[in-house]
Amino acid sequence: MKLVSFAHAGQVSWGDLDDRGIRDLGALDAASARSLSTVLRDGDLQAVIDLVANADMLSRSEVQLLPPIPDAQKIICVGLNYADHIKEMNRPWPQNPVIFTRFSDSLVGEGEALVAPRNSTSFDFEGEFAVVIGREARHVDASEALDYVLGYTIMNDGSLRDYQRHTSQFTPGKNFPRSGSLGPAIVTAGEFGAVGAQKIQTRVNGALVQDSTLDQLVFGVADLIAYCSEWTTLRPGDIIATGTPGGVGDGRDPALWLAPGDVLEVSVEGLGTLTTPVTAEP
Repeated sequence: MKLVSFAHAGQVSWGDLDDRGIRDLGALDAASARSLSTVLRDGDLQAVIDLVANADMLSRSEVQLLPPIPDAQKIICVGLNYADHIKEMNRPWPQNPVIFTRFSDSLVGEGEALVAPRNSTSFDFEGEFAVVIGREARHVDASEALDYVLGYTIMNDGSLRDYQRHTSQFTPGKNFPRSGSLGPAIVTAGEFGAVGAQKIQTRVNGALVQDSTLDQLVFGVADLIAYCSEWTTLRPGDIIATGTPGGVGDGRDPALWLAPGDVLEVSVEGLGTLTTPVTAEP
């Protein structure tokens, strides 16, 4: 199953995406007009999914996709989690996951424009594989951590590098409005299968700039869930972005920054492609 959130006829809803279109699960009585994340937190997802045959089918062209979880309570991001990225940034090997956070309003969905801010010219791309939590997790052992995964999606952890380096804390450079993207869908864990050597690639205006595989992660999905659950309660709909591989704009000579008019594509094998144009801040 591929779960999406979307806007249609002035309303926000969610549903199941396939080759025919989108089944509008959010419009079913069982969903009671609740968002996907609310249905997840209420423990009602399966009850709604069981009624999928009763949902109206919408054409993909009728809707604007949003981040699959547009109102995530926690977006936890991991830095320096691919060996090639650690090398290109000339950073020491991490002993524990490097953690920072994003806000929900810093993300756009498939096809929606990223915004290059007027007060920075250091707008970088970071293609990432992201985990969506499916049930509450606290003090979870790594051996059981994958049982807490709803599914996986794609993130661009867009970064304003100058603001990121104002202090040792990354927060300002990671949270400009509409600087990152998420989607297009959450592919459920059973459909995606085991996380292994799936390709992760990023293209800017069609040119391949990041090219790696998920088996290059320093800390894998299970380890990240276990670690994060040590210090916070992970709840359904929370997101963990697992880091970016080498090839970021900041690691190049000369640096490669995103600019208005660019088109960014992040692909993960088994998840599809997240495409977002870049526009200037008004």
